[in-house]
Amino acid sequence: MLESILIPVLSIGGLALVLGSLLGFSTKKFAVEEDPNVERIRNVLPGSNCGGCGFAGCAGFAEAVARQQAAYSGCPPGGAITAGRIAETMGLDPSVTTAKKVAFIKCNGREESVKRNYIYDGPKSCVAASQLATGGNKTCSYSCIGLESCKNACLFDAIIISGSIAEVDSKKCTACGKCIAACPKNLIQMVPDNSKVRVLCNSKDIGRLVRRNCRAGCIGCAICQKNCPEAAITVKDNIACVDYDKCTMCMICVDKCPTKAVRLLR
Repeated sequence: MLESILIPVLSIGGLALVLGSLLGFSTKKFAVEEDPNVERIRNVLPGSNCGGCGFAGCAGFAEAVARQQAAYSGCPPGGAITAGRIAETMGLDPSVTTAKKVAFIKCNGREESVKRNYIYDGPKSCVAASQLATGGNKTCSYSCIGLESCKNACLFDAIIISGSIAEVDSKKCTACGKCIAACPKNLIQMVPDNSKVRVLCNSKDIGRLVRRNCRAGCIGCAICQKNCPEAAITVKDNIACVDYDKCTMCMICVDKCPTKAVRLLR
């Protein structure tokens, strides 16, 4: 009786021992060693997991950098400081870093400047309003609609709505890019935070139409281009554009602009 009980028990115990040994062997045999740089890089990241680097979170970015599949300067919230720390971790030159970038909304079509086609009374969504025949209630079809789509997309409370247009608080902005995807007018771009000369307009209309729709728009007169000593601002498709690599913030373009579409942001 006892023998009939012991035989199955011992058989099962022996089988478990064999399987356990095989499992332990395979774990050691096929284990993937994690690059120690991954943990070191992760420790110097800000940990916001905003996705601005193009990866799902900081852990994914750290792994990509360690494998040389992503640039060590690719963390928008961390900017130059974090890039320098990652470079040191990787044994690279920490002096070769990139300037912090922030979101910039290319519009100054406030209540007192822009004309309106009608009073909008619908869902508080720029996407919804842009589906109307006129692309929104402002006569300028390029103008910021100001219904908080970008503000709601921002995870860092870096966008406010003022005078019916959106504005970015550069101190809070992490350059995650979520506001860019949320804007149906394609008004938002990333620019260097240390270069404050900006063109607050995105209209491609000719000057006569711009003046009819908005008093604060760029009319493409090229006065800024003609007077810039560094050739840092040019007019293309009826709109002035700043080359931030050349701009020295001499302020000549700001002083010369007749509509004040070229501004120095504080």
